[in-house]
Amino acid sequence: MPPAFPERAAWGTASSLRAWQQQALEAYFGVDGTAPGPRDFLTVATPGAGKTTFALRLARELMERRVVSSLTIVCPTEHLKRQWAESAARVGIKIDPEYQNGQGPVGKDFHGVAVTYATVAARPALHRNRTESRKSLVIFDEVHHAGDGLSWGDAVREAFEPATRRLALSGTPFRTDINPIPFVQYEEGPDGVRRSRADYTYGYGPALADGVVRPVIFLAYAGEMRWRTRAGDEITATLGEPLTQDQTSQAWRAALDPKGNWITQVLAAADRRLTELRRVIPDAGGLVIATDHEAARAYAKMLRAVTGQGATIVLSDDPTASKKIKAFGETDDRWMVAVRMVSEGVDIPRLCVGVYATSTSTPLFFAQAIGRFVRARKRGETASVFLPSVPTLMGHASEMEEERDHVLDRPVREDGLDDDLLAEANREKDTPDVGEELPFETVEASATFDRVLYDGGEFGMNAEPGSAEEEEFLGIPGLLEPDQVSALLRKRQAEQIANERRRKTGDPRADRTAAEDIATLRRELNGLVNAWNHRTGQPQGVIHNELRRSCGGPPVPQASAEEIRERITKIREWAAKRRH
Repeated sequence: MPPAFPERAAWGTASSLRAWQQQALEAYFGVDGTAPGPRDFLTVATPGAGKTTFALRLARELMERRVVSSLTIVCPTEHLKRQWAESAARVGIKIDPEYQNGQGPVGKDFHGVAVTYATVAARPALHRNRTESRKSLVIFDEVHHAGDGLSWGDAVREAFEPATRRLALSGTPFRTDINPIPFVQYEEGPDGVRRSRADYTYGYGPALADGVVRPVIFLAYAGEMRWRTRAGDEITATLGEPLTQDQTSQAWRAALDPKGNWITQVLAAADRRLTELRRVIPDAGGLVIATDHEAARAYAKMLRAVTGQGATIVLSDDPTASKKIKAFGETDDRWMVAVRMVSEGVDIPRLCVGVYATSTSTPLFFAQAIGRFVRARKRGETASVFLPSVPTLMGHASEMEEERDHVLDRPVREDGLDDDLLAEANREKDTPDVGEELPFETVEASATFDRVLYDGGEFGMNAEPGSAEEEEFLGIPGLLEPDQVSALLRKRQAEQIANERRRKTGDPRADRTAAEDIATLRRELNGLVNAWNHRTGQPQGVIHNELRRSCGGPPVPQASAEEIRERITKIREWAAKRRH
């Protein structure tokens, strides 16, 4: 059913449903609308698609049919409670977002309450009594949070097992762990692995095709990092080239360190991109997602130096955080810097530019973070997200359109690259060991524009910040259809390659050095290895080792240009055979 189906336009409001929302209602009540509907229903819809509108329409329908008389909305954060209450009020449902466990009965003026998962976990018996006292619909916003720990899952199950109806919502139903999510059905596949089963799914790919969400352009930045280890050794490494897990973690950390130039250069590039978008989207805003409070404050100072304007800082322990987020959404201020506070569920439709300046690497967090930028307001808007050239993030970016389920019984990865292990390694390195070892210290960090990732493809070649080559990609117009974005990226890349050839043949003095040739070949090989990794699931280190066994020669950093070319040819042969 197309998004422009009568009365169901993609740009509709709560009273005029989008096509997917109507389809989801039909999945619940039947096509003729007379089915009683199931007790449990899981809706998975990409961030920005309009899950809140669908849920409140379903709630209102159930209340009008007298199937339920009370509503409980369970949210991950305090801010989302208030956001749900405001949305509910617009469709005539009165929700108390300030309800506390010690409050007692809900006020007579309210149809229900909005609480957090943590509040429920603190007194599940109280919420069970509330649920039993009236015919209740429970809406679980971002239901995967109910699996954040066995105690939370048990509490949610105890509190809401008696509910008349339960509606689970998620934009990202998969979790890094294997804790089962309460009231979610799992089915065993042919491989013996149990996966969550959604009753209705609306992924990013279909939403993009319908014009419900924006296309996302990922701009990846590499660069040379130099740091001093706890043992006092000085190490140099380049983001975007093959590195060990420890080297990747440390180089990534050096890139995000406010003491280096990498983050300064990337923030400046992101602001130039924001300026371009504001030509056609006057109130377009930017968001920097930081790792910790200290970094967030430092990034805000950098943005002031770049833009001449202050940035809104949102910290998780700030009691005024919700008010700041709401105020930013209602202004035309350029930048906000936040620590995890806007990783999911927060609706600021004018956010068009993001800087992923955090070391959090799980696919769940990444998808939630990118979800802050995809909500479209008018057709043709694009979003731009700036990333470090880290294999984990590049993989997440290239898989934006894949639909995932929560998997139980997953096999344990043996390559050491599991997201949990990487996060744990980062946490350990953030805290100096007790003893005489020196803490991690960034010596130098500089950025280079690496490439653009869009719609599963990679575009562009290495360029210095501020160069004409970088500006070609930063200056992509802000109002384009998805296919126009692809065409323009291909055109820009072709022009860049042609200019490089002209420089090489027209002026011998401008010819690239052997070292530059090798750097270009390494990037090409790394891109192919990254693509093969996503196609086969083989770890990148294993792929590089197999190429060495097939072609001979030393590891990539010591390999000659000819040896790297042989490996490029070999991996292309693998890809050709796999297609046939």
